Amino acid sequence: MPKTFLLAIALALPGALWAEDSPTAAIAFDHVALSVADLNASAEFYEAVFSLQEISNRTKIEGIRWFSLGEGKELHLISVVKEPVQLNKAVHFALKTADFDGFLANLKAKDVKFSNFPGIVGEVSVRADGIRQLYLQDPDGYWIEVNGK
Repeated sequence: MPKTFLLAIALALPGALWAEDSPTAAIAFDHVALSVADLNASAEFYEAVFSLQEISNRTKIEGIRWFSLGEGKELHLISVVKEPVQLNKAVHFALKTADFDGFLANLKAKDVKFSNFPGIVGEVSVRADGIRQLYLQDPDGYWIEVNGK
């Protein structure tokens, strides 16, 4: 019994030590930042389409607005960088909703264009696991994937 106990500790100890020393042990998603041309148009889009609530811009830099994505995650819209951004559908961020049908109805009511990943306008894809998904673009052309049941 003591040998088994010591063996268990010997096997567990390196993993425990590695976890404490690992630089990724404390890594968590914080925010996504998007370079935008028209700050107010982009802010209005995210407020209207996704019902995001604006939060305090803690940088206090003019030309930047912050929005809550919930659970301490944020979206930062930045209009102070004027360099061009190269976009395609593979460069996207994804959001999920518990009310996919309601979200879809809201898009249709607001006449917001959406498609599936192949690009068929007005179509929704269904993944192999049953999750529905659609893609839309914000005023600057950023792709946003929305998932739900």
